[in-house]
Amino acid sequence: MQYVPVSIDPEIMSGTPVFAGTRVPIKNLFDYLEGGDDLAEFLDDFPSVSKEQALILLEMAKQSLL
Repeated sequence: MQYVPVSIDPEIMSGTPVFAGTRVPIKNLFDYLEGGDDLAEFLDDFPSVSKEQALILLEMAKQSLL
């Protein structure tokens, strides 16, 4: 079973999907990338998110679209 870096809990950020173990919304990563920032900048700004979590999430998004 693959690790899923996403948590959805009504008690955390009103159920907004966040990176597991954090309060960082998944949407923030896509907003950064859409705005022209790179993954390193996102990780610098949100140190509670690991590079592994971000890469797994991006791979999951890729797999669901291709």
